[in-house]
Amino acid sequence: MKILKYLFLLLLLSLVALTVFVATQKGVFTVERSKVINSPKATVYNYVNDFRNYEDFESWSVEDPSIKMTFPNKTVGNGASFYWTTSEGNGNAITLKTKDGESIQQKMKYDGTEADVNWTFKDTLAGKTKVTWKAKGTMSFLFKIYTALNGGSDKVIGTIYEKSLVNIDKNLDYETKTFAIKVNGVVKKTETPYIKQTFTSEIQKVNKNAKIVIPKLIEFSKNNGLATNGKPFIIYHTYDTKTGLAKISICLPTNKEIMTTSGSDISGGKLDGFEAVKTTLTGDYSHTNEAIAKTTAFINNEKITPDLSWSHLEILTVNKFDVKSPSKLMTEIYFPTKPKVIPVAKVPVYRNDTEPTAPKPTETPKTTPEEEQSEF
Repeated sequence: MKILKYLFLLLLLSLVALTVFVATQKGVFTVERSKVINSPKATVYNYVNDFRNYEDFESWSVEDPSIKMTFPNKTVGNGASFYWTTSEGNGNAITLKTKDGESIQQKMKYDGTEADVNWTFKDTLAGKTKVTWKAKGTMSFLFKIYTALNGGSDKVIGTIYEKSLVNIDKNLDYETKTFAIKVNGVVKKTETPYIKQTFTSEIQKVNKNAKIVIPKLIEFSKNNGLATNGKPFIIYHTYDTKTGLAKISICLPTNKEIMTTSGSDISGGKLDGFEAVKTTLTGDYSHTNEAIAKTTAFINNEKITPDLSWSHLEILTVNKFDVKSPSKLMTEIYFPTKPKVIPVAKVPVYRNDTEPTAPKPTETPKTTPEEEQSEF
């Protein structure tokens, strides 16, 4: 019995000592991990910048199916946020500041632990991206105990970051490389009334701008009693690969054509029907140039005459508002063409046999050299 008392006392003293040790620690931590991701910088940045993707790559979320994540309407860019609940506590994160394609600053809170989180993205050779994920903050009392018993904050949080970065690499490697391009051929596009916002954009930022403008168009249509009549689309008035710029109209099809007041950044219009070569891209937007190249080759091979008065049209058939997986996106691309000119057949002229005709002069029949020789 004395031995059990001594063991119990020793255990109690150990717990007291651990508690005193933990309580006297400041609980400040700094953790940083980096990894080269096998995807372009813009793709990696856009993936991390959308909180909806965190449940697919955050290692603690992937490994614990009991975690429930809640996403508000805004999950991308400044002011984006999400929340999660577990059997051990609740947490939330918010994006404070972004620098397009370069960095993301966030604030994270979890059951008394708080951290300032910073992501940076750097180009490397062969189109890859070096991602650095850094957190600096203070731990709750329970988290200090947990990290003290499991090798320290750097090991505990660092392991989470390492596994999560590996998940980002695997997910994007699949998502960006899984795509299909089909040239559907010549089709007729019917006329479409729409509301739009027109401006000049960097080509690589067109889809980012679309994610900003489309919600504005949807809100405008609701406020003005308009019914949408299809998926959003983008008209490329110009597409200059040398300057990297395009003049575009981001459009939302509506049930009727409208006129807007002067000075409004949103206006109405109607897309007249036209003939075009249609191509369907299933997969990430980064393969748009490949789809355009295949379409151009088809036009040249089939000797189709393009309509050069404008560039092309992209319908966001399945877009970022519908799915979060890049491999499931679908974009219909229409390159305007000039209709083929069909030769007009000559209409035969029929003579009325009842009408008198002038007599023909008598002519001596002509013979071929072969006929002349046969007469002798």
